Amino acid sequence: MMSARSVDSTDEVERLLAAEGAPQGRRRRLLWLLVALLVVGGGALALLLRSDRNAVMRFETTEASRGDLTVKVTATGTLQPVNQVDVGTEISGTIESVEVDYNQRVSAGDVLARLNTDRLRALVVQARASLESANAKLREAQATVSETRVRAARCAKLAKQQLCSQEDVDTAEAAYARARAAEASARAQISVAQATLDAQQTDLGKAVIRAAIGGIVLKREIEPGQTVAATLQTPVLFQLAENLAQMELHVAVDEADVGQVAEGQHATFTVDAYPNRTFDAVITQVRFAPETVEGVVTYGAVMSVDNADLALRPGMTATAEIVSQKLSDVLVVPNAALRFSPPASEKPAGRARGSLFSRLLPRPRSPRTEKGTSGAEHGHRVWTLEQGDPVALPVEIGPTDGLVTQLVGGAVTPGMPMLVDVAPTGR
Repeated sequence: MMSARSVDSTDEVERLLAAEGAPQGRRRRLLWLLVALLVVGGGALALLLRSDRNAVMRFETTEASRGDLTVKVTATGTLQPVNQVDVGTEISGTIESVEVDYNQRVSAGDVLARLNTDRLRALVVQARASLESANAKLREAQATVSETRVRAARCAKLAKQQLCSQEDVDTAEAAYARARAAEASARAQISVAQATLDAQQTDLGKAVIRAAIGGIVLKREIEPGQTVAATLQTPVLFQLAENLAQMELHVAVDEADVGQVAEGQHATFTVDAYPNRTFDAVITQVRFAPETVEGVVTYGAVMSVDNADLALRPGMTATAEIVSQKLSDVLVVPNAALRFSPPASEKPAGRARGSLFSRLLPRPRSPRTEKGTSGAEHGHRVWTLEQGDPVALPVEIGPTDGLVTQLVGGAVTPGMPMLVDVAPTGR
């Protein structure tokens, strides 16, 4: 039903249109259009006023309490063996045989693979021949030294008897000196030949690739008949893990959390392979070197992991929770209480809320002036109720586990109701 004001407005519009002499059809259409607009506006106003009368704000609260608080830092990383060795080759050649396979246990010194040694053996034979030739030249030089020494001594004796000229004496002594120099050169050639032979024999020995440590073969990168070339970078042929019963978890700790992480702290972690199982770990090292990836700075931490049942494998991705603090019997409040703030428009039911125009076209919110806000704008605060009105209480906070936070200062006491949410409800 239209109100009396709507009827009066319709009559006024009709009189104006009649006074201006508008055509009757056009006047009738305009009349019905204005009537429809007034009906819609009146209905919207009625709904708004009804909502205003029935809207009552209900506060949801929870009590501050004393309890235990465990602060954890979350980090992700990968599992790695404690000691992992890449076995390569220093010489080039063709793989003649491979003696081990994946997951095979080996001891230090066991043969992993063999290279073809035909060329290396030939080089050893050549080096040995060079050594023998150098030895022969040494013996020849030694004979020359003996001959020239005797000749020089005889010439010197005859020179005293005026039977040998001084020139012959000088020539004999010079020949003796040259013979001694040739002997020294022959000895040096022997050393060179011996060193060459040793190097060739060493290369021949390296044609047999052996395990540097005892452990398990993680990778085998070669097959018989494959050619390997040892250039500036040694090719990796095998990867050995010394002991998978003891492993390490390398995690990246965010720069915001690294101050809470220290050596000796305990941690638990999970892996996707065992979603219902939790593994234990202990931090053994927190590294100072930063690692920056896409602008995110992290610091590496190493954890010791017992893997006696060999359930964990190298390379698994793990999500770890590091226990940085354990607090007992402390005052805590839910984090929702620290985030809560009463709506700016909150007022007791039935209080005037402004004109119709201001409700249809609301203006920007003005600064709140609720009771208890003085002095808390720049710190942490929680809200409680006093005689139905929200009151702010400044507090000092301590550690948090993401759900609750310790209060280390303020007027909050155990059992005090803390506002955590507000929701409108009808009467």
